[in-house]
Amino acid sequence: FSSGIYVCAKCGHELFSSRAKYEHSSPWPAFTETVHQDSVSKRKERPGALKVSCGKCGNGLGHEFLNDGPQRGQSRF
Repeated sequence: FSSGIYVCAKCGHELFSSRAKYEHSSPWPAFTETVHQDSVSKRKERPGALKVSCGKCGNGLGHEFLNDGPQRGQSRF
C-alpha cells in the first residue's frame, strides 16, 4: 500500500485515505471511511448497498457495502 490520499480521477476531490484502506477479497481497493463528510454522495441502490459518487462532481465510484467491513458494523467502500 502506498500512503496518501486517494482522489477522484475526474476532478481531484479528496475521497479516501490510505489509513482507511485494507485487504479485501475483491479486486478493487477497499476502504472503511471517507476523508471528509462530503467526500462522497450516496443513494440507496439495493438492500445492503449504496451507490457512491464523488461529492464534488458526481463521478461514479462504485458502492458502499453496509456491514461488510473488516470489523463488525463497518461498511466497505
